[in-house]
Amino acid sequence: MRSRPRTIKTTDSLLENGLISEESLPEIRDVAKRYAVSITGVMQEQIAHADDPVARQFVPTGAELVVAPEERADPIGDDPFTPVKGITHRYPDRLLLKPMHLCPVYCRFCFRREVVGPGEGMLGADELDAALDYIRSHPEVWEVIFTGGDPLIISPTRLRPIMAALDEIEHVKVIRFHTRVPVVDPERVTDELVDVLRTETPVWVVVHTNHSQEIGEAARGALKRLNRGGIPLLSQTVLLRGVNDTPEALEDLFRTLVANRVKPYYLHHGDLAQGTGHFRTTIDEGQELMRRLRGRVSGTCQPTYVLDIPGGHGKVPIGPSYLEDPEAPEGGDGGTRRVTDPWGRTHLYPPRGDGDGTGGARTPSADGAVAEGDEADD
Repeated sequence: MRSRPRTIKTTDSLLENGLISEESLPEIRDVAKRYAVSITGVMQEQIAHADDPVARQFVPTGAELVVAPEERADPIGDDPFTPVKGITHRYPDRLLLKPMHLCPVYCRFCFRREVVGPGEGMLGADELDAALDYIRSHPEVWEVIFTGGDPLIISPTRLRPIMAALDEIEHVKVIRFHTRVPVVDPERVTDELVDVLRTETPVWVVVHTNHSQEIGEAARGALKRLNRGGIPLLSQTVLLRGVNDTPEALEDLFRTLVANRVKPYYLHHGDLAQGTGHFRTTIDEGQELMRRLRGRVSGTCQPTYVLDIPGGHGKVPIGPSYLEDPEAPEGGDGGTRRVTDPWGRTHLYPPRGDGDGTGGARTPSADGAVAEGDEADD
């Protein structure tokens, strides 16, 4: 295995590697006092320059010191749903198991940035036993979701007994991992790790990645090892201003994922984490991006655009609607709706008897737009 750059964990290392300027160093030190810094060697190799889509995700900036009034230390409301340490139980049929509070990289937009980083690391033996006992005592729990921190930085030796314990719980039918490891630290995805994940209880791995530039040769190899081990793969992506907030960037990412046997699952609207306002788009912008993707890529490349409602109220889809409310005819029920196709043209449904309701043929261009002069129905 060839040598890679050492993981960057300090502001001085950021400066030495040309990722921040001398002038910004005092400000970046203030950021690093509050939020952890780590950039793996693999991600350093994927950075082309200090302001590219990979660097923007991992290199701290002074913008993180700006906290908007609506931003929160616990933006999605984990704390009220934490019955024992390491467990978040918000939905009846599934819960989060957080055995590890460390990550191989620290995203500058992380919604758990207040609680992950150097510190406690892994749950203690008694804390882990208490978390597993909670799962055993709640038969409504159908799915256990490993998150954190990044659960796949736990060594296979330490992960194996946890997986064995969950495998023995009759009512747990699915185990899911949320992780960045296959992309940002792919050398951790060893044959031994894959073997640990091959329990009788089905395991799904959801890979967090936000730009195709992250997915280099090593990452593709890690995804292939998981696939060959029989582990189904999904992805989750955060919509980030200046990183992936164009249809071209999202199209390239989702095509790259599907070509590596990863199904795009969620596109998250940016959470209200403190110091992350410079990354957030508006919901309208996100909906327009999803609308433009609809005509550009197949359904296999389409994630669900979601918002995690602040305060612990759950995750909901917020994608664009293509259907208008029906117009009820006089003296009758139901009515005709207008539906918008992927190229922005509207059509009647059901079609009227005097035509097919299509308003004529349309010729989409390479970017999914309709040829000039091909206007929507009135």
